[in-house]
Amino acid sequence: MAVAAKPESLVVTLADPEATERLAARLAPLLRAGDTVALHGELGTGKTTLARGLIRALCGAGEEVPSPTFTLVQTYAAPDFEIWHFDLYRIERPADALELDIEEATADGVVLIEWPEKLGRWLPAERLDVRLAYGGDECERVATLSGGAGWRARLARLRHV
Repeated sequence: MAVAAKPESLVVTLADPEATERLAARLAPLLRAGDTVALHGELGTGKTTLARGLIRALCGAGEEVPSPTFTLVQTYAAPDFEIWHFDLYRIERPADALELDIEEATADGVVLIEWPEKLGRWLPAERLDVRLAYGGDECERVATLSGGAGWRARLARLRHV
C-alpha cells in the first residue's frame, strides 16, 4: 500500500482487494458518531469492499456484510454507535434517500454512502470523501481521501499509522 500525502488529501495505491480492507481497518478507529463517509467511484472500484472492511473492523471480522444494492440500506451495531450503510445506486431522486431515514442516521450514527452524488444538496458538507478509481492493472485501485476541517487532523494521523 503506497501512500502519497498532500495537505488537503491522502492518496493511497491499493494493490488488491485485501489492501482495500487494510485501508478500511486503519480508517475505522478514526470514525466517530455523526461521521459521514462518502464512497465515490465507478462500478467495481471497491466501494462495497471498503465499506465491508470498515464494518468488520468496527463490528468484528465475522460480521455478515451483504451489499445493500437491493435493500438500499443495512444497519450494524458497533460498540460505540450504529453504522448505516447506504447504496443509492438505484434511487432516482435525492428526496428518495430521505425516505430511508438518512437524516436520522447522520445525526448520531456513522453513515457510509455508496453513490453519494445521488443525494445532491442533502449530502452533508462535513464528511470524509473517499474516491476510488481503477489503477494500473486489473486489481489495483487508487483511493483519494479528503475532508473538511474536522477530517484533516484525522487524515494526518492516518498517514502515520
